[in-house]
Amino acid sequence: MFKRIIEELKHHAPFTFFGALTGIILMAVFRTIPHGVAHRLFFTFHPLHVLLSALTTAAMYQRHKCGANRKQCNLFFLLMIGYVGSIGIATVSDSLMPYAGEALLDMPRRGVHIGFIEMWWLVNPMAVVGIAIAYFKPTTKFPHYGHVLLSTWASLFHILMAAGGQISLMEYGAVFLFLFLAVWLPCCISDIVFPLLFVGEVPESHDTKSSRHMSPVT
Repeated sequence: MFKRIIEELKHHAPFTFFGALTGIILMAVFRTIPHGVAHRLFFTFHPLHVLLSALTTAAMYQRHKCGANRKQCNLFFLLMIGYVGSIGIATVSDSLMPYAGEALLDMPRRGVHIGFIEMWWLVNPMAVVGIAIAYFKPTTKFPHYGHVLLSTWASLFHILMAAGGQISLMEYGAVFLFLFLAVWLPCCISDIVFPLLFVGEVPESHDTKSSRHMSPVT
């Protein structure tokens, strides 16, 4: 499992770098965005991130635990794995890690925005919708890459809520690093490592050493 984690992190680093770069571009464009607008955008991208994360996490578990026969899947475990893997790790990625960066940079309006509590009526149902989609069509590759970008943008607008419109050149570099780390580690753990912990031995034909093998099921 440790070797698999290292392989996945290597494979996803370039795309995560690209995602963080798009975040910095958006940061330059929206650097003076009002707090309220940044808040609304955060609660647009964060729920979408949760949906795709739940879809990918649940789909990874279903594909490798149940195969083509979804009737053999334990729906309770599928729901729990999809929910915890998306809500729990998305909260770390989109809220807690950005807040740590905001605190280190001493941003004036920093705060922890926990989506599944603050907007429970929106974020929690999105996780359930993602799990339901995974149950009927367990695809992983494209939702995974989409949720990497959505996680980056959610983290960015969390930081912009705290920045108060004043962003120095040094902070751009620090934010890039925090965006990269906030997405790179949690997203790989959420989509790949976490669901496989509950699968056990993965057959050779279902090898997931690299996301190159995570093509959608048709």
